Formats: sequence, C-alpha cells, structure tokens
Amino acid sequence: MTAQTAGLRAQFALAHGAAEAALTVLPTSEPLVLDTPTADVPAGLAGQAVTARFSGAASGDVVIVVGQDLADALSSSPLGELDLASAIRPALEAAAGTFGPVVVDPGQLMEPAVALSALAAGGEAVIVPLTDGVRPRAAVALRLNPWPGDPEPGRAGEPAAPVGRGGLDMLHDVEMEVSAELGRTRMSVRELLSLSPGAIVELDRAAGSPADLLVNGRLIARGEVVVIDENFGIRITEIVAPGAER
Repeated sequence: MTAQTAGLRAQFALAHGAAEAALTVLPTSEPLVLDTPTADVPAGLAGQAVTARFSGAASGDVVIVVGQDLADALSSSPLGELDLASAIRPALEAAAGTFGPVVVDPGQLMEPAVALSALAAGGEAVIVPLTDGVRPRAAVALRLNPWPGDPEPGRAGEPAAPVGRGGLDMLHDVEMEVSAELGRTRMSVRELLSLSPGAIVELDRAAGSPADLLVNGRLIARGEVVVIDENFGIRITEIVAPGAER
C-alpha cells in the first residue's frame, strides 16, 4: 500500500467517524445509514446544505446536506418558521467535535451542489453520503487543514445503525431560544441616552400581570414569575394557541 493510499484511507475513516457522530443528532424523516466515504460529489442529492468552519484542536470546514422535507418541516413548524442552520448546528458540532475541542462558526445556508463543490475544490475533501439503503438522502462532508494521522484500523466502512424519525418527531431534539418577557415600552433616543443606574423604566404591563414565554421570539405561553433555588423561573398558567398571539 502506498503512502498516498494509506493517507486517503485514514481520511475516509476519520470522515466516517465524524459522519456517524453527526447522524446521531441529525433530524431525519426516515432511517438513514452511512455509505462509503468518497471524494466525489454524489449525484442526485437534493435539499439544503449548511456549511461552517471550525477551529481549535483541528481546523477545517464541515458541510451537512439534509433533505428538503426537514427544511419544509422547520418552515411550517407549529412554533413558526425555525432556522435550519440552528437546527443542524448540533450535528455540525458533533462532526467537528470528533477531532477534539473545537469552536464551530455560525452555519451558512447554501445549495447542496454549490456547498459540496466548493468544499471539494479546496482539495482533500471527503463526503460521506447518508442513504435510505438505495439513494443518498443527506450527506456529511469534511475538509481538514491538515488531516491528522491514521485512526484505529478497520473503522472505515463500519455499518451505522439506522437513525430516523418521521413527521414532527424530526424536530423534537432541535434546540431553540426560550426567553421570558415582563413587558415592553417605547422610548426616544433622548430618553435612552439619559438612562443611568437607578432609573426606572415603566413597562406596558400592570403589576401582577403574567409574563410572556417566547420561543425564537414567538409567544407560546404566559405564566407567573417564581424563584427556584435563587434563580427566576416561570410557572405556566396559559398556553397560547397558534394565531392567538397578541
């Protein structure tokens, strides 16, 4: 075996392990399995891609392609339109994290063919297709600068257990920003600039009124403020039906 062949096998094995880690947290509508790593862009792969750079113990780029069904599910979520890059971020971090402690930049949405071709154009990119057993439905692609040494022998090509869920279940593990709001007000720039420690800002909510609970800025519930182990919390008193937000 030549040094070049050994190096390529090492890259494929590392990419396989990263894709396996990403698949465990990737929302999918059907069971997917890892296919053989390749340096070529799979034909017929449709959907949306999220690409991000990472640095730390290793540096490089990671691209995750998901099916259009996930993008459509996020756009029509009962909680309103959700960000695809945020939904895919745990998978991006899982893939990059297999190389050690890293920091992953915010993901950027791209067309799959464009994202994968751009990654491959940089050289030494490895793409791991995720298939339904027949056709590629998603993919995890990586490029490291540089690639580390050979991993444990025999890791490349190991079968991965099918992972997948259907319908709304795809979104159950997607993390979202949850915030509580006591009230709002409007102020002029002059008033804002005049604020100082000790100033009191009057809100548009009467004392004792419930606080709002928002998910990604969308009102989903109201409740009363409570204290839990020296931290503030909210006891839910009302669930706001979709379309009934004020």
